[in-house]
Amino acid sequence: MSNKSEENHTHHLILGKNTELYFSILCGVFLVSGYLIEKLTATASVIPLILYIISYGFGGYFISIEAFKKVSKGEFEIDFLMIAAAIGAAYIGSWAEGCLLLFLFSLGHALEHYAMDKAKKSIEALGNLSPKTALIKRNGKFEEIPIIDLKINDVIVVKPNTKIAADGVVIKGNSTINQAPITGESIPVDKTSISTMENLLEFHEIDKKHTVFAGTINGDNSIEVLVLKLSKDSTVARLIKMVSEVETQKSPTQRLTKKFEKWYVPIVLIVVVLLCFAYVIIDESFNESLYRAITVLVAASPCALAISTPSAVLSGIARAAQKGVLIKGGKALEDLGAITTIAFDKTGTLTEGKPTLTNIIPVENFDEATFLQLVLEVESLSNHPLAKAIASAIKKQYNIEAKNEASGVKAIQGKGITAFYNEKKVFIGNVKLMKDEGIHIDEIIISKMENLLQNGETVMLVAYVDKIIGFISVMDVPRKTAKDTLKRLREIGIKHMIMLTGDHQNVGDAIAKQIGLTEAKGNLLPEDKVTEVKALLLRDKKIAMVGDGVNDAPAMALSTVSVAMGAAGSDVALEVADVALMSDKLENLPFVFGLSKASKRIIKQNIFISLGMVFLLVPITILGLTNIGFAVALHEGSTIVVVLNALRLLRYDME
Repeated sequence: MSNKSEENHTHHLILGKNTELYFSILCGVFLVSGYLIEKLTATASVIPLILYIISYGFGGYFISIEAFKKVSKGEFEIDFLMIAAAIGAAYIGSWAEGCLLLFLFSLGHALEHYAMDKAKKSIEALGNLSPKTALIKRNGKFEEIPIIDLKINDVIVVKPNTKIAADGVVIKGNSTINQAPITGESIPVDKTSISTMENLLEFHEIDKKHTVFAGTINGDNSIEVLVLKLSKDSTVARLIKMVSEVETQKSPTQRLTKKFEKWYVPIVLIVVVLLCFAYVIIDESFNESLYRAITVLVAASPCALAISTPSAVLSGIARAAQKGVLIKGGKALEDLGAITTIAFDKTGTLTEGKPTLTNIIPVENFDEATFLQLVLEVESLSNHPLAKAIASAIKKQYNIEAKNEASGVKAIQGKGITAFYNEKKVFIGNVKLMKDEGIHIDEIIISKMENLLQNGETVMLVAYVDKIIGFISVMDVPRKTAKDTLKRLREIGIKHMIMLTGDHQNVGDAIAKQIGLTEAKGNLLPEDKVTEVKALLLRDKKIAMVGDGVNDAPAMALSTVSVAMGAAGSDVALEVADVALMSDKLENLPFVFGLSKASKRIIKQNIFISLGMVFLLVPITILGLTNIGFAVALHEGSTIVVVLNALRLLRYDME
């Protein structure tokens, strides 16, 4: 019973976008007026009849359009059953019951479309995020142009507290940006201008502190942004496109109910036609048989069933979108709710994704301040990411600056670096480097190093004037939120949480222990991750894979549901993943799994309500134990209950 776009257009023609709802209410108004006049006055029966006919017109208008479209394609669906039941009710003189049927069915229909529209609107609101024009700087002059005319490498000027017009990189000024519309992050994010424009990387490879998205809101400072994506390729545009495609991807339950309807509707029609001739076998008039057949027709229509799943799926997807999570279709939403095993990529997913200085240990008889200064001087001269991380951490943690006392830094591939400090030779690197240079490492240092290596740390020895003077260790540390997130996932029913990493097994085990993973698998190449995912699928049937969608795309594609972290700006992650967390926040995972479980629960409740009503009403109407009015009220009441139940998902939040 999905709302087709051309039909949508019809809805808007008469009384605006809520025409269907107004028609349904008018149907009810004329029904009540006709009923009251008929029962409470002695007026000629022609006036109530006219009111009933008008009620029929309003109640049947949209249903008839839909039924006609489907019948012309050879599809006999619920709308057709409803029209047939309403005509039959009029034929046997049960006008009030026919009006009640059309009123409740059209109200259910209108509510369903309202639910769908509400869900779509919260997503389409994304479309209104981007401003319509941009202030650009060309040849030193400012001009305002429509955003569709923006070109890559244009420079746009973003004034304080205005929306950013394109995805790009900040090249002048610093500001705080509210990214909530795209990523769902509640706290504004600091953005700084990029220092060098040479060899500018792909948009998703640039450090996030320099990049901005169309539709996000600038803070109190003016900034200049170099446009890196055209408006049609911006993160917002891609989101809207993906969400509109989402509706076409039916969930497993939806596909099942569609199959059921395909067989069920013709069977009902055959049974109803046969019941019209019940008077041949049992002692009753043709009109009594017809009345019973039409009552069965009403009771047997699976309207509530038809809308039970789509309304819940759309509400769930819309709720996720409000939180900065893109779920691609009902299949992903339903599958997530059935998952008890999650495989995680390590770097950047469970960990910070960058090396952090964890230990600085000089040997007992060496002064710590001198040791720190020496390491800082030497590491400051190196371009290696590890050296940069160490130098900036020492500056920050110990509040000291380099005095340019080191010189002649050379990198020795796979071993470390060598330099001069106060004109004496310094080596910083691994055991192999020290052995090659003939520097003795005593047992105490080796055992201390072993301990750190067991914890998954990378250890570098420091030698000065041919003696070991201490060592430093770095590690890609777990995200601060990782431990709590995994704990919450366990609470909502995730039994196995496995980390797949290219790092050494020790590193994996150490992090697994710190944050509470079930197991860690190390030394894996991308193709090994695929093998592991296959093995997990064999064991647990359904698994989710959480990663950034870049180096783990093949493993993610294989998993039942793939979840990409920090997908805003990353085309690869948006394409590959079934679920995309727009912000880089691991703590949104429990919300996604919780929402999915809640959606699954509501879908089950809706199917139970809708099928329960059909199984209750069909036998009692076949046996003639109820009149058409009662059947209509119960049957259509269940449809409205189902829609309202689905709408609860729009207010879902983690307990």
